[in-house]
Amino acid sequence: MADTGYCVKCKAKKEIKDAKEVTMKGKGGTTRKALKGKCVKCGTTMFRILGSKK
Repeated sequence: MADTGYCVKCKAKKEIKDAKEVTMKGKGGTTRKALKGKCVKCGTTMFRILGSKK
């Protein structure tokens, strides 16, 4: 399955090109996992926050 996210420039859900898993700062000093990549149409940087696995 291709990774998808919301592009704020295109204002639509698009496929994330060159998606890599990164960690971001969260509230309260926690870290959150996210996907970071580019929009296939306009090239804008896109993020998709991933859920935590328990």
